[in-house]
Amino acid sequence: MSNDRYLTFALGKGRLASKTLELLEQIGITCEEMKDKDSRKLIFVNEDLKLRFFLAKGPDVPTYVEYGAADIGVVGSDTIMEENRRVYEVLDLGFGKCRMCVCGPESARELLKHHEMIRVASKYPNIAKDYFYNKKHQTVDIIKLNGSVELGPIVGLSDVIVDIVETGSTLRENGLQVLEEICPLSARMIVNQVSMQMETERIRSLISRLKELC
Repeated sequence: MSNDRYLTFALGKGRLASKTLELLEQIGITCEEMKDKDSRKLIFVNEDLKLRFFLAKGPDVPTYVEYGAADIGVVGSDTIMEENRRVYEVLDLGFGKCRMCVCGPESARELLKHHEMIRVASKYPNIAKDYFYNKKHQTVDIIKLNGSVELGPIVGLSDVIVDIVETGSTLRENGLQVLEEICPLSARMIVNQVSMQMETERIRSLISRLKELC
């Protein structure tokens, strides 16, 4: 590929983007434009290194990468699993660690144990479906929610929820607990399939330098 081509990064907004930029700075990749909190720019450029960066909502990052609008993306593994896009997952960045769990009141433990027909509320219907149907072989009714899923069991909408757990304090405050762990989660780097072939050298070099830090 021509050396004039920019390598484009899509970063999940918020803490993920901040941590990623900190990590990139450690290997000499900076983008001063992104440090301006008042900037209304959508795309930030490092002309010297021929790099472009933009921020996106987490669930959109794998979409930008699959369709080649970004060569590289950084997003939580929960989003990668839920969106199920055709991208290469190349590196566990080691931050943003948490767990995807089945949570609910203690009384729901028996329902899970005996594979009863239950209702499951989640922001992650695909992850929930895969876990219950393919791993537990339990038929469930999955209800997609966008807001505070903890409300599900409290108001009687669902028996349990499938959600991300960091400390578990929100669960405890609402009389809920982790009943089963589905998988550990963390921030991951993903790469567009065509970019991986066309920019092999640049991308592999970047991955190997980051690997030393992760």
